[in-house]
Amino acid sequence: MDIGILSMALSQGQVQQQASISVMKKVMDQAKGKADFIHQMMEGSNLQVLQRTMQPHLGGNIDLKG
Repeated sequence: MDIGILSMALSQGQVQQQASISVMKKVMDQAKGKADFIHQMMEGSNLQVLQRTMQPHLGGNIDLKG
């Protein structure tokens, strides 16, 4: 076996692996950003819905007698 060819093949394999890891990290960062955004959006809206569901009698009547 030629050592030069073997060295080039090994180097190319390492570059491909590094590129794959880099792409995977970017995808994971994007997924985390989207998950954080969804979590924030659901947190605000679900709190009000949850409060109304747990205590539906609150806020339904206004006492106008003073």
